[in-house]
Amino acid sequence: MNIEHLKLFVRLSSTHNISMAGQELGISPAVASAHINKLEEGLGVRLVHRTTRKVSLTEEGEAFLPHAEEVLASVDAARDAIGVGDSQPTGTLRVAAPAAFGRLHLMPALKGFMDLYPKLTVDFRFSDSVVDMIEGGFDIAIRNAELKDSTLIARKLTSDHRFVCASPEYLKQHGEPQHPKDLANHHCLSLMGMDVWDFYDKGEKLSVKTSGPFRTDNADAMREAAINGLGLTVIPAWFAYKKVKQGQLALVLRDYPLASDTAIWAVYPSSRMVAPKVRAFIDYFVDYYGNPAYWCKELAAHKAQLEQEEGN
Repeated sequence: MNIEHLKLFVRLSSTHNISMAGQELGISPAVASAHINKLEEGLGVRLVHRTTRKVSLTEEGEAFLPHAEEVLASVDAARDAIGVGDSQPTGTLRVAAPAAFGRLHLMPALKGFMDLYPKLTVDFRFSDSVVDMIEGGFDIAIRNAELKDSTLIARKLTSDHRFVCASPEYLKQHGEPQHPKDLANHHCLSLMGMDVWDFYDKGEKLSVKTSGPFRTDNADAMREAAINGLGLTVIPAWFAYKKVKQGQLALVLRDYPLASDTAIWAVYPSSRMVAPKVRAFIDYFVDYYGNPAYWCKELAAHKAQLEQEEGN
């Protein structure tokens, strides 16, 4: 059984595209198709269904996949044990991430990652929509929401927190809410489907239905609306901390934390074998962000400074 054929088959199980899988391994679509044919002929079973748009694994292919992954993992372990081969991750790493988070916190760190792993090519897709990882052939997706797909595995990159913020101009004009129930008298800006804000009040959970003049499905637009005085909004620390430190946004309801245990997750398809490039990416960003993340540390320091000033 040819190891290169197995590598192609395992990659094909993620990309669902023979041309893409072949390209990532440095072979042409015709050669890649021939490799899959030879693998099927050697096993005497059909491993993939082919259509004009994509390929999918047959029942036999699904059953064969974990064994193929184990064989490749064993080969890599054997090579490492005797110092054969290159331990550097290679190929193409396809990553999907929220647009704002990717721009602010992935791109500044990317050069350091690629300097460490010069044999990797990185393809990013930045979108606020939750992508279908299998359909899109992605290796990793960055998410800051609860994982609901049981076919995926999530690893926490770092913790995160959310806060209620508003511009100083809005607070000067409308006053600052002193209790979550006061939000009924304020303009509250929400992302689509997120108009119920949950707080902790003396250890008890308090849900507040909010309303306001503006809603959107775009995080950048929501932050800009708050900065420009349209109202109060709930915003993640990673997206707010610089604007808070610059004075464009102010933290409100600081004594009533939001009841959300948010975090930044790296999500990848379930597999017995985690590809070296996936492991390298996750390990690098876990170390880069820290726990708590650098943005949480900066915002906490700013909050402590405010409390100190108010106490004097």
